[in-house]
Amino acid sequence: MNEARTIVLVGKTGNGKSSTGNSLLGTRAFKSKSSSGSVTATCQLQTTTLENRRQFLYVIDTPGLFDFSGEDHIKKEIVKCVEMAKDGIHAVLFVLSVRARFSREEEAVIANMIEMFGAKITDYMILLFTGGDDLEESEETLEDYLGRDECPEPLKDIIGKCGNRCILFDNRTKDERKKNEQLEKLFALVDDVVKDNDSKPYTHELFKLQAKKLRIQDEVNSSEQEKMKSYEEQLKRMTDMIELKLKVQTEKLEKQLAKEKAARLKVEKAAKATHKKATQEIRKANENLNKAMIETARLRHEAGKTSCIIM
Repeated sequence: MNEARTIVLVGKTGNGKSSTGNSLLGTRAFKSKSSSGSVTATCQLQTTTLENRRQFLYVIDTPGLFDFSGEDHIKKEIVKCVEMAKDGIHAVLFVLSVRARFSREEEAVIANMIEMFGAKITDYMILLFTGGDDLEESEETLEDYLGRDECPEPLKDIIGKCGNRCILFDNRTKDERKKNEQLEKLFALVDDVVKDNDSKPYTHELFKLQAKKLRIQDEVNSSEQEKMKSYEEQLKRMTDMIELKLKVQTEKLEKQLAKEKAARLKVEKAAKATHKKATQEIRKANENLNKAMIETARLRHEAGKTSCIIM
């Protein structure tokens, strides 16, 4: 027997991961969305013997693995996936569909895989597009599909990172000849991946090394966060102290201004009272003066009349 091959299927639920796994195994080993109302959310391993290649094939399906928002769940299933591949992973089939546009979620799956497995994982990746029957019906090839103007740049970027390893698959075909041809093309791509990686599969050791790097990075980030937190706390203490001093000074100034204002109002009030009193006294003096002048004039007039009578 030739060396066994371990293939991992990843992607978004509904793109045909389980159906592709069944096509590889030649049997309905995995539950697919089309055959069951419930799709499992945990990694599953199935195996078969490729008689024409004299080779054992291990297929690991990760249905819905990246459809869950829980980070702990994702990490747990990834560890389980790697542990299932005891002899290492020879190829990762990232399953897409020509029936649906490449989404941000799928772009995020690639980013998450690179983060968790390391950039090396793209050396083992093959992009498998399901829905080959749709393109065949419209007389298009995979190259035509990917060459369209609306092909997203992120998808083109991922294709480049994966060494342009792409294949079109039809999981619905009943044509045995077509089934065998597409399987041979896929296994030839897997052989290319193995050859390009010097026959060294992606192992648990590589995953642990990446996990260690992530842990170290997390520790560095945690340390930086603690430093930032300490700096922010120190800055807050300084800010609070400055604000307190400013508040005290402001209150002191406000009291002083209030005191000065009260004194000024008191002086103004006294000045108004003095002015009012002086005005009243002047008016009264003027009134008395006018009365005196009138009285003087009257007396003079009376004196004049008396003088005339005597003469």
